[in-house]
Amino acid sequence: MRARLRVRHGAADGSAARAVIYGSDRAALRRAFAEAWRKRLEGLPLEPMEARIADVVGAHPEYRRAVEDPGSLQRDYAPDAGETNPFLHMAMHLALVEQRASDRPPGIARALADLARRLGDEHAAEHAAMECLGEALWQAQRAGALPDEGRYLACVRALARRRS
Repeated sequence: MRARLRVRHGAADGSAARAVIYGSDRAALRRAFAEAWRKRLEGLPLEPMEARIADVVGAHPEYRRAVEDPGSLQRDYAPDAGETNPFLHMAMHLALVEQRASDRPPGIARALADLARRLGDEHAAEHAAMECLGEALWQAQRAGALPDEGRYLACVRALARRRS
């Protein structure tokens, strides 16, 4: 799976203050993660999107070094070699946070809440839902089409109903 996200800066100063995730500029996305985390560490005010990004980084201490290291912002990660791309992982969390907040696709907020209730942990629910999201993105990329929201939602709902 190779999902790519782009952050377009709407602020005149080029900050991530009004970041909109919409495409495939990985360097800009990684800079947005680094900048939001730096501001959190320095106790500086954060725009709402920056706060969500910093919360995702905060929930992943194992990836903070990658976010804080300027060299890792350019690094390629090789999933075929067993490497996890920390930025892709955190971007998927961010996508799920945004989906839950906007209930897009319709019904995802409830499905994610049901999954979190079943698993007893919102973070664990996001990890489980990432499998569905990753599959939907991969299938869409292969087909050169938009993700199948119905299939994605059905996948998350099925996880929420699954017996342990």
